[in-house]
Amino acid sequence: MAHHVNHGHVPVMRDRMGELLRPAVEAFGANAVIVDGTLGAGGHTEYFLEIFPHASVIGIDRDGKALRKAAERLAPFSDRFLPVQGRFDCLEDSLAHDEGAIVKKAREHGLAGAFFDLGVSSMQLDQAERGFAYKVDAPLDMRMDSSKGITAADVLNTYSHGDLARVLKTYGDERFAGKIASAVVAEREKEPFTRSGRLVELLYRVIPAATRRTGGHPAKRTFQALRVEVNRELDALQNVLPMVAEALGPGGRAVFMSYQSHEDKLVKQAFTELTSSKTPPGLPTELPGMEAKFKAVTHGAEKASEEEIEQNKRAAPVRVRAIEKISN
Repeated sequence: MAHHVNHGHVPVMRDRMGELLRPAVEAFGANAVIVDGTLGAGGHTEYFLEIFPHASVIGIDRDGKALRKAAERLAPFSDRFLPVQGRFDCLEDSLAHDEGAIVKKAREHGLAGAFFDLGVSSMQLDQAERGFAYKVDAPLDMRMDSSKGITAADVLNTYSHGDLARVLKTYGDERFAGKIASAVVAEREKEPFTRSGRLVELLYRVIPAATRRTGGHPAKRTFQALRVEVNRELDALQNVLPMVAEALGPGGRAVFMSYQSHEDKLVKQAFTELTSSKTPPGLPTELPGMEAKFKAVTHGAEKASEEEIEQNKRAAPVRVRAIEKISN
C-alpha cells in the first residue's frame, strides 16, 4: 500500500532505516513493536507500517498539532499504530502504564525496534510562527510543545551573560558566543527580544564579515543552540538511551539519526558502553555476567549518499548508529 502524498517532510535515509530494522522486526514476527520516538510528520513510521505488515508502531511526539496530523496520515494503519504525546523520554512511563494490545505486546516481548530521528521535523521548521527558522521574521518561541516551558525569547531576555555564552558555545559550536551574549545583554536593556528578525540583525552586526562569507548563515548556530536549550533536547536524549537499552527485547535493534556533533557524541558514548565487555582487561576469559549485552550493527556512523543529499539537503549532516541486543 504505497502513499505518495507530500506531507511536507522527506524522511531522511528512509530505505536504509527499514533495512537496519528489518532483521529484528522479521525475527519478532507478529510480536514486533517499533517505537518511533520522534514521529514528526510520520514519514518513517508510514514506511515501516507499509513494509512490515505484521509490525505495530508506537509513535511519540511532544507537539500535539504534529501528532494529530500524523495520526490522520496514518489512519489506514490505525489498528497497528498508537500515538503518544510527550517528550521522547516519556518512553519508560508509556510502556509501563499505557493500555492496549500494542503496549501489552511490547511489555511481554520487549521492543523489536527503537527509532529516533533527532533532526527537527521539516514541518516544524517550515511553520513560520514557531520561530525555528531564521530566514523569516517570527515570534521567538521554538518550543516543540507550545503548551508549556520557556521560549527562546525567555532565554534571550533572562539568562545571564555566562549562561547565554555557555548555551551558544555548547549547543551551537558558536565561536563568537561571548561577543553575541554581550550584544544580547546590551540590546535587551533597550527592549526585550520578541521576534527573530531583530536577533538575526544583531548576529549580522556581531559576527565578522569574513566568517559570514565562509561559515553559512550567521544565525544558524545561535538558532540551533536556542532550540536545543528551549526543548532540553540533550536531557531527553541522555534519559532515553538507557531506557531504550532496557526496553528492547532479545535481538531488538535501536537506530539513532543525529544531526549535530553533541547529539552524535552522546549516542556514540552510550553505544560504546553498551557494546563493551565489563570484564577487566588482561583476564584470559570473559567473567560470567560481564559480557557485552549489545553488538554494533553499524561500524562507526553511516552517512547519507551524495545522491540523497542532492535530493534532500537536510540529509547532509546526518550520522546514523545502530546496535542490537544480544539474545542470550
